[in-house]
Amino acid sequence: MATATQAAARAPQTNSRPLRAWQQAALGKYEEESPKDFLVTATPGAGKTTFALTLAARLLAKREVARVIVVCPTDHLRMQWADAADAMGIALDPNLTNAVGPVRAGTQGYVTTYAQVAGKPMLHSARATTVKTLVILDEVHHAGDGLSWGEAVEEAYGRAARRLCLTGTPFRTKADERIPFVKYVEDGFEGQGGLMSTADFTYGYKEALADAVVRPVVFAAYTGTSRWRNSAGEVVAASLSEAGTRSVEMQAWRTALDPKGQWVPHVIAAMDDRITHLREEGGMPDAAGLVLASDQDDAREYAKIVRRVTGKAPELILSDDPKASKKIEKFNKGGARIAVCVRMVSEGVDVPRAAVLAWMTSYRTPLFFAQAVGRVVRARTPHESATVFLPAVRPLLSLAASMEEQRNHVMPPPKTQPDEELEALDLPPREPREGELQKWEALEADARFAHVLHSGTAHTGEGTGAVTPLAADAEDYLGIPGLLTPAQTAELLSKRDDELRIRIAASHARGDDDGFMVVEDHPEEEEAGRSWRDAAELRREINRLVNRIAAKTSQPQAVVHTQLRQSVPGPPSASASVDVLRARRERLRTML
Repeated sequence: MATATQAAARAPQTNSRPLRAWQQAALGKYEEESPKDFLVTATPGAGKTTFALTLAARLLAKREVARVIVVCPTDHLRMQWADAADAMGIALDPNLTNAVGPVRAGTQGYVTTYAQVAGKPMLHSARATTVKTLVILDEVHHAGDGLSWGEAVEEAYGRAARRLCLTGTPFRTKADERIPFVKYVEDGFEGQGGLMSTADFTYGYKEALADAVVRPVVFAAYTGTSRWRNSAGEVVAASLSEAGTRSVEMQAWRTALDPKGQWVPHVIAAMDDRITHLREEGGMPDAAGLVLASDQDDAREYAKIVRRVTGKAPELILSDDPKASKKIEKFNKGGARIAVCVRMVSEGVDVPRAAVLAWMTSYRTPLFFAQAVGRVVRARTPHESATVFLPAVRPLLSLAASMEEQRNHVMPPPKTQPDEELEALDLPPREPREGELQKWEALEADARFAHVLHSGTAHTGEGTGAVTPLAADAEDYLGIPGLLTPAQTAELLSKRDDELRIRIAASHARGDDDGFMVVEDHPEEEEAGRSWRDAAELRREINRLVNRIAAKTSQPQAVVHTQLRQSVPGPPSASASVDVLRARRERLRTML
């Protein structure tokens, strides 16, 4: 039985942090209407998590709900949500698996993933209906009916007391597909019948920019000449920015991203230079950058290039690395300059000090672009800006130019592999593996600064007068002392472009990265003493002690576990409270 002191310590802190104006307005509307379902669309970086947990804390305090369940796309986001909830006095368990029945005692709920819900929807339904529950569906577009997750989410949470849906961008679906718990209106997008989601509260990028909630973003576009050999054995050369046909453009883009060429190291050097400027002159001493790769093979090669070009090891974050979540957390809190990743930080992951993004991927859907750019726009002070380095190809320039528009993203479900976490991506064909018919071969690619794009305006930095002057309203929020305007950024990048090209060419010529292994030059950081982290560590310690006692007494581990539960009654360790786990640990220590 929890003591009054323990209960008070776990009481939600409804006023733990000041709320932004939009969060207060959204909470006011929710409390006025008290709806069963509520959809909030807020631009990436605006603070959807804080809004959702503040609402959860208020509902818990009023006893309108007794449990909170958060459903999110990835395992790392489970940890992020649990930490954020813990800071607000809400104990959510991010380690509850489908193999465990009840919610762990001493918590007020748990964090799970859409994939986990799809695995046992009836189990999650039982957890959501045993007591009055608020279900928070983070990035709810992942629950589309085109995915197997859609039906599972509806089955699991159709009878929950309250449901809060969150998304970073509005979305459309096909006429015969509906995301559970979302309201739609008929929409004839591009002449096709379909449905468009309607949010109960919307907070777009323009509003967030005006409120200084997000950073102003400038896009630094780099062109270059790519050379490749096609399936007919012919050598083809084309500029990224003047490729002509879509097919040629895609092949030029693909060649530029090849780790063996010069485009990637040149842009990484420019990115590193920008990080240095932000740290030394831009008022961001902890500024960091993200390199977004198409796949894990490219990510590993890009990490080597970062080490060679900058002299410092990046944080290499891959989804199949069991330490991926810990690496994201360490990069977030540490001092490393650059992280190289594929999709681990593309959606929802909070790294406020990341202010520079290098787009070295073929992904080009509007949703993915908005979510990835959203990783570098979260504002901490008015004296910060963000820069995105990208290939000067039409699909990306079009997305960058429309960044400040209120856009609804078409998100058709994947045509194959229905359990994919993200929407289908329009990618060029990958290079054939060894032993397959060689149809395409990247030869070389160079890089040249093209222009800075901001608000649809190109700034070349050449002062030719051919560039449209920066709009007055854009100057207002970029003209803060200590910040570079888009034109000044363009001038800086243009001036250093030749120097960078010489520097990278010399480094590449040395060929000093053969057999190179990326090493970490930033120390491990101590884990914060969070309640759910305490429980996870206690379970690991109990298992270690059980193993030692089993070896000492020649008893099976299962027998030791049974004896332990008889000595310290309670549920299995996976769902036991921290207090029970501590008592069992002490009991095991006396048995040694």
